[in-house]
Amino acid sequence: MSDLLTPSLFDTLVVSIILMGLFGLTATAAFAQHLARTTVSGDAKTPAGKPLEFATILLLKAGDSTLVKGAAGDADGHYSIDNVMPGTYRISVTGVGYQKAFSAPFTVETGQAQVAVPTLVVQEDSRTLGEVKVTAKKPFIEQLADKTVVNVENSIVSAGGTALDVLEKAPGVLVDTQNDRISLKGRTGTLVMIDGKPTYLSAQEVVNLLRNTPSNGIQSIELISNPSAKYDAAGNAGIINIRLKRGTRNEGTSGSATVGSGYGRFPKASAGLTLNHRAGGWSLFGNYNYDYNERFGSVDARRIFGKGDSLTTVRNLGYRPSSSRNHTFKAGADYALGKRTSAGLMLNGMVSDNQARIDNSNLLYNAGGELQQNVTMVNASTRGLQRIAANVNVKHTFDTLGRNAGPRELTVDADYSYVSIDPQDNMRTRFLNAVGEEVRQPLVQRNTPPSQVTIRAGKFDYVHPLSKSAKLEAGGKISYVTSDNDARFETLVDGNYVIDPQRTNHFLYDETISAAYLNGSKDWQKWSLQGGLRMEHTRSLGNSVTLNKVVDRNYVNLFPSVFMTYTASKNHQWRTSYSRRIDRPNYQDLNPFVYVMDTYTYYQGNPFLRPQYTDAFQVGYTYKGQTTASLSYNHTTDVITGVNEQMEQIMRVTTVNLASLKNINLNVGFPLTITKWWNTRQTVDVFYNAYDAEYAGERLDYRQVSANVTSNHSFVLPHGFTAELSGFYNSPFVYGMLRLRALGQVSVGVQKTLWNKTATVRLNVSDLFQTMRPGGVINHGTTNVTFTNRFESRVARLTFTYNFGNRNIKGGGQRRSSAEEEQRRIGGGGSN
Repeated sequence: MSDLLTPSLFDTLVVSIILMGLFGLTATAAFAQHLARTTVSGDAKTPAGKPLEFATILLLKAGDSTLVKGAAGDADGHYSIDNVMPGTYRISVTGVGYQKAFSAPFTVETGQAQVAVPTLVVQEDSRTLGEVKVTAKKPFIEQLADKTVVNVENSIVSAGGTALDVLEKAPGVLVDTQNDRISLKGRTGTLVMIDGKPTYLSAQEVVNLLRNTPSNGIQSIELISNPSAKYDAAGNAGIINIRLKRGTRNEGTSGSATVGSGYGRFPKASAGLTLNHRAGGWSLFGNYNYDYNERFGSVDARRIFGKGDSLTTVRNLGYRPSSSRNHTFKAGADYALGKRTSAGLMLNGMVSDNQARIDNSNLLYNAGGELQQNVTMVNASTRGLQRIAANVNVKHTFDTLGRNAGPRELTVDADYSYVSIDPQDNMRTRFLNAVGEEVRQPLVQRNTPPSQVTIRAGKFDYVHPLSKSAKLEAGGKISYVTSDNDARFETLVDGNYVIDPQRTNHFLYDETISAAYLNGSKDWQKWSLQGGLRMEHTRSLGNSVTLNKVVDRNYVNLFPSVFMTYTASKNHQWRTSYSRRIDRPNYQDLNPFVYVMDTYTYYQGNPFLRPQYTDAFQVGYTYKGQTTASLSYNHTTDVITGVNEQMEQIMRVTTVNLASLKNINLNVGFPLTITKWWNTRQTVDVFYNAYDAEYAGERLDYRQVSANVTSNHSFVLPHGFTAELSGFYNSPFVYGMLRLRALGQVSVGVQKTLWNKTATVRLNVSDLFQTMRPGGVINHGTTNVTFTNRFESRVARLTFTYNFGNRNIKGGGQRRSSAEEEQRRIGGGGSN
């Protein structure tokens, strides 16, 4: 175990940080109770002079339209925003079916008690085509200046599916189900986070986690390809953040209930409940989702090895029916300790039970194509997964009296997370000749490789405005991660299970990361500049207890980032950026234990893996805030890559460091209104991957130009129906020594609102034409493999959602809790 930071010292440090922060913030908050603040009020009306009921009200800074505070109007169109600090502001008002309206700039003076904003008249934004009424809503794919957002919550085509199903439809994302990898814009090494918290799981376990996370509990998925210095430096390809549903912030109690079912080749079912309550300074929220899913997967792989008369072909035919029962939940509370101080507690988790039967047949053919032997293996596999994560946060806004620069903010977070994975494989192998006769006794084995990952983390973030157009951000973080993997492999001998010492291994991994960052930004009339530097100190200790192998690493890295934006006019904006990233090997790739995949294939970890580093450059252009184009260049050294080695009849799969990878990416995204009732957004990624390395004594210089095309369409139909059509196409793609074939799919969904929009029915069909057929080729050195996968990709799902509670209750002043802010910033706060 690392002696740099023991768990007891770490726990003491986190508690000390929180206590000191709370003491200082409470003292400051007590002083602030005596300071007077201004109330801003006004009214919103329709062109007919009627009150605009329950409008959304935003208080914005006049200079840069930065959001200061939000509120909701009442049934009479009146709104009131309390505790407004001195400064110059504008009011933004909007409602469902109405355009956004802005007030003229107004100034709040020191000591002023009330400011009355002139009545705002909000114009209608609905257009009627017969019985078709067009209203605005968030698109499925939303392109923002710094990230791409997939809005899952209101998506028709995503209802009733899983997080992995949604990721497959996201622009620039490729999910390799054969090798359980996720790539973003042609690059692997993506950091997947849940509510801004890293999972600290291997790529395979992350894919399995997403496969068992129902989409009904997801609000949105955010894709950030080039994060700044204030984000964790992990993830050379960027960050994928999955934001779980949080709930409303209106006064009172509300909620929703969802039930659904589906069928492909096997049945599926889901149900969920969301509850929210806000009263006074308290905000309580929680949700629970259950998902039952039966599915299948199959593989047809051919492996050729040897030469001349000794040439042998092994054809692997695998079929894997499986079922899973998944429970996911989230609960939390926020409380306003004072006018400028808030605290929050959040808890989320998952309990998953998976069962699978893996039937493998390995057919051996000689050089003449004659069947020589058939080795079959049946694996009755079970897999349990439990994940729990907790976050405690405190946020304080310091007094700004006499400061025109804006409020100073301090956020303190403490996090704890625990993941337990409990798999078991029960394998029975039979050896048959060409006519199906057994030629030797069956081989009975079992494998139990449980693993646990525990994460403790503490952090703080401080924002210090220097002026209205400049600010500094600083923060620090420390995390301590431990994992324990105890793989026990046994063989049945004379009726008793005997330990196989070659495949049994106990592996411990400790990792401590200490980080600090400084970020500064400055805005001019047309220019905006942001620069930052992050320092991370890493101490890791990998200990293979069984093999008596210890790998101890201790290193410090600097991660600079620079972002520059030029706004030529209202419609034209240019931007450029540079950042440096790191990807550390996950503990399962470092574990040297052997995992049997079938009779002729096994996986083994590599304890000597090194981190990989990426330098990322990007230039981009935005037109009218919606059409975007960017060109990026990324250079990665010590690339962590999976490889296959043919050793006589046995295939060894492992992970190594290759010399370098160059990635060039061109991204274009644009919306298009075809008619008043048909809107669409297209995204195109064209990228070039070039590996430059040597492996197994041969050059590995694979190069490939690839493309990812995503098209999403939304339709507003008569009689309250809406519909979505989405599709994507991924061209052939290269990953290390693996060349993947093209694949794509088209999904369609229709939605109907009922009972005065309190209920929604969604029906969707994924992979309508069954075109999802992943496959690929490995041809390097002595390795020659061709494979094709199939899985249950075409599924029809029916989902019903009912919203309950008083929707017309008066909205309270919206407060950004620490947890909400950290979710928006993705890696900034509470990340582990």
